[in-house]
Amino acid sequence: MLDRRIKFRHIQSFVEIAREGSLKRAADKLSLTQPAISKTLKELEDITGAALMVRNRAGVALTKQGEVFLQFAQVSLASLQQGFDSVEQAGGRAGVTLKVGALPTVAASLMPPVIRSYADLCPDVTVRIVDGPHGYLIERLKLGELDLVIGRLGRPQSMEGVSFTQLYSERVDFVVRAGHPLLDNPDLKHLSDWPVIYPPEGSAIRPLVERFLIANGVPELRNRIETVSGAFGRIYARMTDAVWIISSGVAQTEIADGHLTRLPFESDITKGPIGLMTRPDAQPSAVERVFRVALQTAIEDLGLKS
Repeated sequence: MLDRRIKFRHIQSFVEIAREGSLKRAADKLSLTQPAISKTLKELEDITGAALMVRNRAGVALTKQGEVFLQFAQVSLASLQQGFDSVEQAGGRAGVTLKVGALPTVAASLMPPVIRSYADLCPDVTVRIVDGPHGYLIERLKLGELDLVIGRLGRPQSMEGVSFTQLYSERVDFVVRAGHPLLDNPDLKHLSDWPVIYPPEGSAIRPLVERFLIANGVPELRNRIETVSGAFGRIYARMTDAVWIISSGVAQTEIADGHLTRLPFESDITKGPIGLMTRPDAQPSAVERVFRVALQTAIEDLGLKS
């Protein structure tokens, strides 16, 4: 665990002394007195519990421990500088548009808090959110029409030429309206007695649902409507006796409000990774790097971290 006593001035002073090889020259560079920078170095050595530098006739030399520490100290300073540059660039990017693809599972649950956080960090950046099925969004990403896509990991063939970074995992839920008759006797064997809103061919959750139903001996569901449209599913499931098979994040708000209810089926076998998809050859822009910070913040606030 990082020692909370370490401050930015400790790292900055240590790196500058190593660069200059002299306490006096480093102090001049940082507009400090020599006693002040010497005291800062001593504080750092007390915190690390090791002698990082020794004085000699030529000035100051690194110890073995100092050489190791310097590598990480330099990386830390470089990362901080990159962060400052990104914030500065993002703050001055009026008129810039960040194009984000959002699969249904994240469009409803994750994207609103992400955008709220991002708007505070980059109020002048326009975020264009494009939702749709997995294949459509991945194709737009590969063509460069989207900067990134957030959603479920797709089938291997669809992910060729795409970089995937997992953010968290999510299961598939079986959702019905409040007061649905199936709630009185929630048995998967009775699923075929009701109309079903089913994931279409090519959707990320289709193979997971198929394996789940086969594993539980559920006969083929013939009375079904195939779509991943969250807008349709929310309305149709509330106004009919249809069973909506969908990623849990899509119906999260309606379940919390009591309009829809999750059937108590053990569906953890359908859990799959939700992640960030990008083109591996594309370097993230400043506004995209800030967006990733907002994304991680929202995931942590929602308790979704895997």
